[in-house]
Amino acid sequence: MHRPGRRHVTLATALAAATAAAVVVTTTAGASGPEEQARNAIKSGKAKNVILLIGDGMGDSEITLARDYTVGANGRLNMDKFPLTGAYTTYAVHADGTPDYVTDSAASGSGWATGVKTVNGRISKTPGTDKAVPTLLELAQKNGYATGSVTTAELTDATPAVLASHATDRSCQGPADMAKCPSDTIARGGPGSIAEQSVNHRADVLLGGGKQRFDQKVTDGAYKGLTVTEQAQKLGYQVVTDNAGLKNVKADKPVLGLFASGNVPTEWTGKPAAVGGTDPQRCVTSNPNRPAATPSLADSATKAIQLLAAKQKQRHSRQGFFLQIEGASIDKQDHAADPCGQIGETAAFDRAVKVARAYAAAHPDTLVVTTADHGHTSQIVPLEATPPGMSATLVTDEGQQLKVNYSTNTPGRSQEHTGTQVRIAAQGPQAYRVLGVTNQTDLFTTIREALRLR
Repeated sequence: MHRPGRRHVTLATALAAATAAAVVVTTTAGASGPEEQARNAIKSGKAKNVILLIGDGMGDSEITLARDYTVGANGRLNMDKFPLTGAYTTYAVHADGTPDYVTDSAASGSGWATGVKTVNGRISKTPGTDKAVPTLLELAQKNGYATGSVTTAELTDATPAVLASHATDRSCQGPADMAKCPSDTIARGGPGSIAEQSVNHRADVLLGGGKQRFDQKVTDGAYKGLTVTEQAQKLGYQVVTDNAGLKNVKADKPVLGLFASGNVPTEWTGKPAAVGGTDPQRCVTSNPNRPAATPSLADSATKAIQLLAAKQKQRHSRQGFFLQIEGASIDKQDHAADPCGQIGETAAFDRAVKVARAYAAAHPDTLVVTTADHGHTSQIVPLEATPPGMSATLVTDEGQQLKVNYSTNTPGRSQEHTGTQVRIAAQGPQAYRVLGVTNQTDLFTTIREALRLR
């Protein structure tokens, strides 16, 4: 008996979702059945809103590790439940345009933010000529959409930076950090540091860490002598630093949430991997170094969506919003060979995915996409394996032991990204575009077409 393939099943699911969104499906003589109808239904839709979720460093191994530990090998995370799933390539380029097979977050993020591949370390500028390229956030603002960015990293870190700034080097985060970006300084006629540019853009919602960058003083221009935070307040931002403050902000003014001096502290802790392995351990699902007043990524995502939707309602706008949400420390804990920190951040990101999908269920004209910027180092290996690098043994929620290996660099050094393709999954208008194997620059086109950005 012939069984329909998984591709047909997922496309049929997508058709049902598209129909629920009141997208008209036109069937013509010679149409090739449910698969083609599903493609047409999703293809014909315009999105009012886009929510883009980025798990930094969240390759298939990182997803599998979090799944195995938290919901079991046969369980499913929220990010596993999208109707359409594909993969995309992440490579960067050299200045001459030839491939650089292992990307960093700056180059990969610039790829989906602008549709143009660039060199590692660069923020939304061309690889050879170092010229600024318009970003999705800038195009969304130009077309009347509300915009926002939420992260667990510093707001000036690479992934949020690619939307709201242009910099020769990702290190140029605050006014005192401009050594590698002399032509970007305000004194040289440039746009300033990433922090300065981010608030100058007047994105409606900016939530994350990085208070230390915004506490730096502006050295030139109209806001000289003020901190970047004071600059933001001059530009009308409500500035908040904890969950209570976030709950009380209003949608009539832009919001800058700075919830940590640097990166937002992780949710979980545990023993990092070690040469020769570790004793079996359970992760500690609390972090004494994380202040109780720190909003979770899901809390920040929920509030950002509420604010952006309310702002457009106040404006009586026919347009909706564009929001990027990043789970940043999946990557950072992978670099540190810390499996518990890594899993906890993946689980926190997955709860933000649940928030986005719940909003889309009530607002089916919302495109939701989840993906990663690059793969990373963690690998699940047999318990009897003796890896040459560092490893840790965990006791999962199923009561089973699981060994994680980190061997992409010499023990004691930061573990490395990998050049593998990564998952991309989506639901809503234009979601069909993630099917197959695409390129991270194709995500720019998907979002641009979904919102009809011109």
